[in-house]
Amino acid sequence: AMRLQEGHHAQLLRIKCQHQEQVEDITASHEAAVLEMENNHTVAIAILQDDHHHKVQELMSTHELEKKELEENFEKLRLSLQDQVHMLTFQSQSLRDRARRFEEALRKNTEEQLEIALAPYQHLEEDMKSLKQVLEMKNQQIHQQEKKIIELEKLAEKNIILEEKIQVLQQQNEDLKARIDQNTVVTRQLSEENANLQEYVEKETQEKKRLSRTNEELLWKLQTGDPTSPVKLSPTSPVYRGSSSGPSSPARVSTTPR
Repeated sequence: AMRLQEGHHAQLLRIKCQHQEQVEDITASHEAAVLEMENNHTVAIAILQDDHHHKVQELMSTHELEKKELEENFEKLRLSLQDQVHMLTFQSQSLRDRARRFEEALRKNTEEQLEIALAPYQHLEEDMKSLKQVLEMKNQQIHQQEKKIIELEKLAEKNIILEEKIQVLQQQNEDLKARIDQNTVVTRQLSEENANLQEYVEKETQEKKRLSRTNEELLWKLQTGDPTSPVKLSPTSPVYRGSSSGPSSPARVSTTPR
């Protein structure tokens, strides 16, 4: 009976140790997997957010710099053209005044007055040539301005492309947030499975405690030779055989605690 008790006790101890090791291994694996998933998610989010922030800042800085430079160049060109227009207007008005005085002198029909009137216009042909050269220069400037307008239109198209890239980055950021939410749901499900596993371990522990008490009562009855017990066991007959599905006893006995 003593050897039977010791063997049964050793068997229970081995089962208990094996079960405890399995529970600890499962718990450690689960906690390590959850921690690794959280760390990987945190690092991926930080990298993507930092990269997205730098790209957006770089695009905005480049856009603002090009915009400021174009505005400054456009303002300088506008002021220059405005000054030239004022100068040409003044020259045109001066020529009109001279033509008007010339007509008045002709109407007087005197050689003296005609000579006096023609005196200021001795260099009129040179002035016209100079004015023609100025007009040609203005035409070239207008042509250059048209080229700059075309360049501005190209820059506007480039800005549209940059805005589309920013929208793509924003969409990628929203997709990343959705993936984070999905991973949060998976983590919650793993936590629920862990809780269910702990509840199952607790139930198994309670069942083993109950079986241990029953086994102790059976051993006590065998040792004391309780005549009220209907159980008759040979010295080589096992008192208890454990399995993963629970205990199985050859007969039901009344349990009376000491």
